[in-house]
Amino acid sequence: MTELLTAAQMRAVERAAIESGEVTGLELMERAGRGVVEAVFEEWPDLARAPHRAVVLCGPGNNGGDGFVVARLLREWGWEVEVFLYGDAEKLPPDAKVNYERWREMGEVQSYLDEGDGAFWLDPSEWAPESLIVDALFGTGLTRPVEGFNQFGWATQMSGWQVNGRPVGGEQYPDARVVAVDMPSGVCSDSGRYLRSDGQGRHHEDIRAHLTVSFHARKLGHVLADGPDACGRVVVKDIGLSQSADRQIVREVVASRRGGLGKRGGHKFGYGHALILTGGSGRTGAARLAARGALRIGAGLVTLGVPPSAQQEVACQITALMLRRVADAEDLAEVLEDRRLNALCLGPGLGVERARELVPVGLGAEPSRAVVLDADALTAFADAPERLFGMLHGACVLTPHGGEFARLFPDIAEKLDAAPRKGPAYSKVDATREAAARAGCVVLFKGPDTVIAGPDGRCSVNSAQYERAAPWLATAGAGDVLAGFITGLLARGFAPMQAAETGAWLHVECARAFGPGLIAEDLPEELPRIFKDLGL
Repeated sequence: MTELLTAAQMRAVERAAIESGEVTGLELMERAGRGVVEAVFEEWPDLARAPHRAVVLCGPGNNGGDGFVVARLLREWGWEVEVFLYGDAEKLPPDAKVNYERWREMGEVQSYLDEGDGAFWLDPSEWAPESLIVDALFGTGLTRPVEGFNQFGWATQMSGWQVNGRPVGGEQYPDARVVAVDMPSGVCSDSGRYLRSDGQGRHHEDIRAHLTVSFHARKLGHVLADGPDACGRVVVKDIGLSQSADRQIVREVVASRRGGLGKRGGHKFGYGHALILTGGSGRTGAARLAARGALRIGAGLVTLGVPPSAQQEVACQITALMLRRVADAEDLAEVLEDRRLNALCLGPGLGVERARELVPVGLGAEPSRAVVLDADALTAFADAPERLFGMLHGACVLTPHGGEFARLFPDIAEKLDAAPRKGPAYSKVDATREAAARAGCVVLFKGPDTVIAGPDGRCSVNSAQYERAAPWLATAGAGDVLAGFITGLLARGFAPMQAAETGAWLHVECARAFGPGLIAEDLPEELPRIFKDLGL
């Protein structure tokens, strides 16, 4: 796990270091600027071999101060550097003002004020492909839409360049390379969402970088919502700060917890017995996918609970899986008298009416079992989510996608979908935490930026983006397999939060291992290779 910080948490880390005398703000700014230059040369080694041309766009805060450091270091490297300031130099924060003055000893600064005086226009058509644009305008401190910035035209021009290897709006200009300091300007660092004064979606003015250089730790906005598309690639540079002790920090799931995944002998019942309920005839595929996932991830036994109409269909499709007739609530209650059944999955292909009948039995059985609710088990309570919340307990995991989340938590989804007009904007992390607190159990909110939250406020993000991108995971049945992975881990004794995090991480690793052309059936079959690579 690694930290994902909000802007406020990052400021607290910096403030603690400065107040302790460990470092000064000016030293942190110097380290940040050097980190940007290092990252640029690491990303594009050809730029380090000879001087080139750069334009550095500096904002009115400390992010702009980082930009002045970058400009000075590139000039010392022999580069031709142009510097532009969006704001009034006299109003710069003290450390940024020092670096502004240091740059002024080397070169000019063209300024643009919000009042509209002294406006200028960049002309990227004059630049060669190796030109570098440094976006040091707003970084993590942005709290309002950059209205004057958009009117001024910088963003419009920058989006006209082939950002991320493709032209985006406007005239096609030479392929300049764009590096953002902390965050591409206009993106809220806490939510990954573009701040809008008019409440609309993406604009052609949006800056999207090839490379984003952050400091100390990734920010939430780097992995949520529009952040990954805006950032291009994210590099984190160490600037000598200590880790935060804030318990509300969100963690990024970057590697599976190996502890407990391997088997060390023993009886099959020592690894749990999972029960996964199916729908009727013609609707058993989703549950069978989930069951295969639970078995492959190491549950000792997995049984499919099948209605009479589907018994023959399922019996013809399974071998290592077991089958048990579960026609109705009475049958399920009888099956659950077996205390060795310690994990239950309801939802994949279950059918809404069957879910309404069986979910209360599964949640109300004694003793309480670990339960995964997915798909139809969530939709079945869309008209009365409070009824479901009243039955849930701490050993449950809900795994909604966006539509299912909106059915269960319509007011939370409405806040998340509202166009952000100020920062920090309401984020998917905020939404999932609020949902988990209301439900009283772990909620896994699916997507390329899967967010997992517990009712106690613990939260993590499993990001299938950047180097872990697996777009082929968007295929029918993939979510059913994920539900099975989590159920199997719960059967093995994993705590709900750990089961959700580990299952989600393995889900993405299986997709990445298989590659394009993936279908849901392939996911469980990749687990042996993943386990072998983990040394299990």
